[in-house]
Amino acid sequence: MLASGEGTLLQALLDSPLADRIVAVGSDVDGCRALVRAHETGVKTLCVPMQPDRARWDRLVRDSLVAVSADTVVCAGFMRILGPETLGAFEGRIINSHPSLLPAFPGAHAVRDALAYGVRVTGCTIHLVDSGVDTGPILAQQPVFVMDDDDEASLHERIKEIERVLLVDVVERFVEGWSDSERRMVGFP
Repeated sequence: MLASGEGTLLQALLDSPLADRIVAVGSDVDGCRALVRAHETGVKTLCVPMQPDRARWDRLVRDSLVAVSADTVVCAGFMRILGPETLGAFEGRIINSHPSLLPAFPGAHAVRDALAYGVRVTGCTIHLVDSGVDTGPILAQQPVFVMDDDDEASLHERIKEIERVLLVDVVERFVEGWSDSERRMVGFP
C-alpha cells in the first residue's frame, strides 16, 4: 500500500478481511497519518521521501516494494506519480483510487475541478496505474451526486465514503482472482 496523507482509504483496508494480506504501507511523507495508522495495527511501514532526482526516487520506491515481497500495490491517497521502474516491476498490479468518474477530472484536484465545471454527478474510480495520469484501465466506478450546498470538503468526504467501500471490494476481487467475465470487462485477455 502507498499513501501520502490521512490514510482513511488505508484504514478501510486495514478494517477489512484483507488486513492480514497487507505486507507494508509506504509513503513519501514521513510521519503522515497513514503511516501512523499502519504502525498502530502492526503493519510494517516505510518512507521514501521525494527527491530531486525522480528516477532515483522511483528506483527506491520499486526496491522498497520488492524488499517487502509486495505482489499487488494499492495507491490509496498516494499523491505521487510512479515512474517506469516501479510500473515495470508491478505491471498490471498497481491499483489506484481516484475521486472522480474518470476519464473526467484526472489529476490531483479532481473534486475542485468537478465543482468548478458545474457537474451534477461525479464519483470515484478504481483503476490500474499506467504511465499516464489516471489513464489506466478502469476496474470499477461509483457515482456520487453533487448537492447544491456542496463545497470541496463536503463533496470529497461523501466521495471518500463510497470510495472506501469500492476500493475494498475491488482489491478483494483483484487479489482473490478475477473471474473470466470480470477480466474481459476491464479489458484483460
